[in-house]
Amino acid sequence: MQQPDGHHLAELNVGRLLAPTDDPRVAEFMGALDRINGLGKRMPGFVWMMEGSGEPGTGNTEAKIGGDPQFVSNLTVWEDVTSLETFVWKTVHKQFYDRRAEWFEVLGEMHFVMWWVPAGHRPTLDEALERLDLLRSAGASERAFDWAWLEEATAWRDRQCRVAAE
Repeated sequence: MQQPDGHHLAELNVGRLLAPTDDPRVAEFMGALDRINGLGKRMPGFVWMMEGSGEPGTGNTEAKIGGDPQFVSNLTVWEDVTSLETFVWKTVHKQFYDRRAEWFEVLGEMHFVMWWVPAGHRPTLDEALERLDLLRSAGASERAFDWAWLEEATAWRDRQCRVAAE
């Protein structure tokens, strides 16, 4: 699937922490959020990040899911697949990705989705959750997809990452 002209790549990743945010079991993850988000915002190809991305659904952030304070949602927009891949798989972010089982529950269903958005569009969390539901119910399509759907996405394959929920 080729990137449509005049479009950027949106992605949503959700998870549920194993413990409350002030619990020592998730302290290392919580302590690294600002650093990892800051790195993402400085990456070439970064376009936008939802307020509260990567933070549990506490407070008045846009990232709240179902009122559960242990749910974490990360919603970003990137210029292209290569930009997102570089951040996810070729920076310190990958070290935290590899350790996600230390901090997050296994959800038992797909928890990551991507889709194309017109340049300048800032998706809402509700819009992103609808895309995730579409991917879960109908599988990958032009409207909601995963890494495997994108031919130009190679880094996740090189690192032998699984697409499905673990």
